[in-house]
Amino acid sequence: MKFERAAIPLGLAWSSPFVRWQGALSEMSSLDLVVDVTRRALEQRRLPATELDRIVLGWTVPQPAIFYGAPTVAARIGAEGVTGPMMAQACATSAICVETAALGAERGEEGLTLVVTTDRTSNGPVLSYPRPSATGGAPAIENWVLDNFARDPWGGTAMVETAENVAREADLSKPELDEVTLLRYEQYKQALARDRDFQKRYMVPVAVPVAKKETRLLEEDEGVYDTTAEGLAALKPVLPDGVVSFGTQTHPADGCAGLVVTTVERARQLGQGIARVLGSGVSRVEKAHMPKAPVPAAQRALDAAGLGIADVDVVTTHNPFAVNDLYFSRQTGFSLEAMNPYGCSLVYGHPQAPTGMRLLVELIETLRERGGGTGLFTGCAAGDTGAALVIRVED
Repeated sequence: MKFERAAIPLGLAWSSPFVRWQGALSEMSSLDLVVDVTRRALEQRRLPATELDRIVLGWTVPQPAIFYGAPTVAARIGAEGVTGPMMAQACATSAICVETAALGAERGEEGLTLVVTTDRTSNGPVLSYPRPSATGGAPAIENWVLDNFARDPWGGTAMVETAENVAREADLSKPELDEVTLLRYEQYKQALARDRDFQKRYMVPVAVPVAKKETRLLEEDEGVYDTTAEGLAALKPVLPDGVVSFGTQTHPADGCAGLVVTTVERARQLGQGIARVLGSGVSRVEKAHMPKAPVPAAQRALDAAGLGIADVDVVTTHNPFAVNDLYFSRQTGFSLEAMNPYGCSLVYGHPQAPTGMRLLVELIETLRERGGGTGLFTGCAAGDTGAALVIRVED
């Protein structure tokens, strides 16, 4: 989808820290989390919630009172007259939410749309589906997070099997995957350099409840493990005869992220420059080949923007498996080193809905650091799907 009028005002994009599941955010509702972080983000950026016109809320794991979703989040942050949709498309949720907000700007709606995404994979719900005709009326039970990680109902496979399918087809080896993973960890260390100078540009702390009237401020990612070449080499593949180890795949996490989308003209009025939204793309590939999907999604987004991969300065990827990045680089010719210069979800984890949003925020900040340029975010989503966005940062 091509865009000419939609933009993200520079500075109005943020993320919470990401926390490995069963960590500090494991008992905090993802709705409480997004309210706390969004309030603080808007206050830091001196944008009154009363100036917001619409909201788009992305999530994939149900939480208590999610039925009331977006309007309630808006009211709790001080935007009581604001409403909007809730959206979910697994790991592609952020890209779809931004695309939806950008469509409004493309139609000439000059108001400010708040796009927020949030998820807690820790302690996901266990759902009971009535089955009156079953023996004794016994219900069907679904563990929302674990059961869906374990099996795609269309492809019939666990997510790790999709990575193995692509690795086998593309002849990717375990040492190559270990090498890509180690590169991503080294890049993440650059985000921590100079007292986390890069992350502090966009990362908003969380007030985590620790007692009835007490909170502690969580300011940085929690649960990122030190990783070495020797440690990765020592890990055995998850599946027999496979090449993907627990070291070369991401981990579930908890977190949130957000940004503001408006027209180019309105974004410029907010003063710090803009990130134009140029194009979006989605794709599906053959069943159970998920790590392939970011490639055609990226191509569709680039085609919509009228660009080629050679026009792109920086790529960020949601890469639940190192397979994703190695496959993308081989298919497109884009350098592995020019992808994810400050780390990625392979390192700091995957809260699902907000994962792509954080990577888009990091893409914007990386381009700002360069003085502008064109960026591509692309990533896979459950089963066989991908989504991508093309942006350009300019004054």
